[in-house]
Amino acid sequence: MSLSEHRYSLTVQWTGNLGEGTSSYRGYSRDHDIRIPGLPVLPGSADPTFHGDRERYNPEQLLLAALAQCHMLSFLHVAVRHGVVVTGYQDDATGVLHLNRDGSGQFESVTLHPRVTLADPAHVALAGQMHHEANQVCFIARSVNFPVLHEPVTLTA
Repeated sequence: MSLSEHRYSLTVQWTGNLGEGTSSYRGYSRDHDIRIPGLPVLPGSADPTFHGDRERYNPEQLLLAALAQCHMLSFLHVAVRHGVVVTGYQDDATGVLHLNRDGSGQFESVTLHPRVTLADPAHVALAGQMHHEANQVCFIARSVNFPVLHEPVTLTA
């Protein structure tokens, strides 16, 4: 494998057979486990709207989390490149999923709302450019076919 190629793997195991498999739409659970070697099992299900368990993570939440995590990690990387010290970061991300008449659906957009705290007030003006750069290098944002928008707030310590 070259240094420019990275491979990832995990196992998704359906645990929702209630005895009769998928003999009816409501006759099975959407519960499943996401297993990644060396990490705790991540309990998954469908969104409650689609008969899932609200106590488990659903794919839509995990996609939103992946985008928010990737932007944060990319932003922190960009900050180091610019010599900007970030002392706090929180993102209350939101996404819009559109359902189609045929039962399919897709995300139409995700909006990230990062609240970033910088050590030096002189760097506040640079923060917007840094969010743009972070979006350009975020692997996940570059991989989706819908807009990933940003409404950042920058604070200083």
